[in-house]
Amino acid sequence: MTNPENFLQRAQADLIDSYDEELEMELDDDRIDELLLDAPATRGNGMDRRLYFKDLFRLQGELVKLQDWVVAQKLKVVVIFEGRDAAGKGGAIKRITQRLNPRVCRVAALPAPSEREKSQWYFQRYISHLPAGGEIVLFDRSWYNRAGVERVMGFCSDEEYEEFFRSVPAFETMLVRSGILLIKYWFSITDDEQHTRFQMRIRDPLKQWKLSPMDLESRRRWEDYTKAKETMLDRSHIPEAPWWIVEGNDKKRARLNCIHHLLSQVPYQEIGHPEVILPARVHHPDYTRHPVPRDMVVPDHYQD
Repeated sequence: MTNPENFLQRAQADLIDSYDEELEMELDDDRIDELLLDAPATRGNGMDRRLYFKDLFRLQGELVKLQDWVVAQKLKVVVIFEGRDAAGKGGAIKRITQRLNPRVCRVAALPAPSEREKSQWYFQRYISHLPAGGEIVLFDRSWYNRAGVERVMGFCSDEEYEEFFRSVPAFETMLVRSGILLIKYWFSITDDEQHTRFQMRIRDPLKQWKLSPMDLESRRRWEDYTKAKETMLDRSHIPEAPWWIVEGNDKKRARLNCIHHLLSQVPYQEIGHPEVILPARVHHPDYTRHPVPRDMVVPDHYQD
């Protein structure tokens, strides 16, 4: 059971983390020192916020360079994010994509399969989301659903489960042979940490939507998911596409470690860009801008 005092401290830290998410969208390296100079450092074992921001922005700058290299070299990159509910996959994905071009780096988060998809070859619905040259695709959960939630919740038969493990090494080896760089991350958190994060989501109206009935059931079946995870890692950790474990109890460290490692997996170089020159605006003396009808304007409820 979570200690009430510790829970309050964690809830405060989680609130600060939510504020930090908003700051991340607004700040840049030139303003970080000025705006965070008086910001309190994170208490306990948490990462200092100023150090976190500095490293996050530096790593995101490197991600932009990686993106340019992927486009220039027509690389095809697939990154799989797996882990328990509330392990921090979504937060890491958000920081990776935050400053990248969505036409280059996109997220694939597939819903439950339709009846038609259930009748297809298991991997078929994932194939259309694979990248073309010059693209990065981040899978927020992937074909490993069969090894996790489908196995634990009984959504697949024993035969389908075994066939998955017979097929997945060959499938991923085929992807790699075709020129796709495949990187697989498992976000790992402890039993107590997941319990605390679920409790905070229950108490936060802005985050309750993150808790589905399936998430709650996964909490009850913690040990079943542990067994499924151990089997998955053992049977699909192949040289062509090994698993990498991200220790996720500290969200900020997990994000930075994941991004740092991802950058190390692609031997990219900085791409030079031509100088951007803004062209002169063309003016026509006979042009008159038409007034906008007032009934088309969104009312200004926040005017001084």
